[in-house]
Amino acid sequence: MTEFRIGGEWAVPRLGYGAMHLTAPSGPDRAESITVVRRAVELGVRLIDTAYMYGGGANEELLAAALHPYPRDLLIATKVGISLPRPGEWVVDGRPEVLRDQVDGALRRLRVERIGLLQLHRRDPAVPLSDQLGALRDAQAAGKVAHLGLSEIALGELHEARRIIDVASVQNRYNVLDREHEPVVRACTEAGIAFLPWRPVAHGATGGTAEVAAVATELGATATQVSLAWLLHRSPAVLPIPSTTSLAHLAQNVAAARIPLTAEQVARLDRIVVPGST
Repeated sequence: MTEFRIGGEWAVPRLGYGAMHLTAPSGPDRAESITVVRRAVELGVRLIDTAYMYGGGANEELLAAALHPYPRDLLIATKVGISLPRPGEWVVDGRPEVLRDQVDGALRRLRVERIGLLQLHRRDPAVPLSDQLGALRDAQAAGKVAHLGLSEIALGELHEARRIIDVASVQNRYNVLDREHEPVVRACTEAGIAFLPWRPVAHGATGGTAEVAAVATELGATATQVSLAWLLHRSPAVLPIPSTTSLAHLAQNVAAARIPLTAEQVARLDRIVVPGST
């Protein structure tokens, strides 16, 4: 896999792993989840995405149980800015005191002195963005955080955020059939900002379109692998973080980094008409 330096510093292979489903109510038991995430590291994954929202910190605790002490080259990215007032319910909460508390909680749960990559999970419209990012910038200045990022933001918000902090990453929904944030991808590419697409694969055995299925057949690959390979070809700043609880699917996802898409196949996938686009 080719690498990307997040924040200009932390070199990681460009295909990461999303840990969200490991602690989902319908997910595997704890022992199976630990086996899956350890296998991801064995297969060469060096970027793992988690968040306070995923089980109110349970996901972070599971990663620590599975992987601590961490390999020196493993980057765990977590997110703050979501509160869980009741089980199964979440609300955007960017109050500085909440963000500070969630940062300290993540440090404890992950068993680290400094978080490698901390992202604002959602912008809270009730709180000035400068206050939200200011709280995270303060945590960074205190040595609690190495690099800062954002999640689910528009292009204008990215420009605004870059006037307040050094943005190392953006995590938006994006895949071959969902390109709403194409302008953000381009901006990240130009600025050297890591773009981490969540939901990087369109659902369904065909990848949501006959063209993805056709390319998969030509390559003897799965539609999921083709979708991930397309993302890796889309921009050198794109770092997909597919999530799975299956060891077999995990191995297939990692192998997608070696799928040899031709220029003609990439062009065909680029030309897919995205639903709802004009």
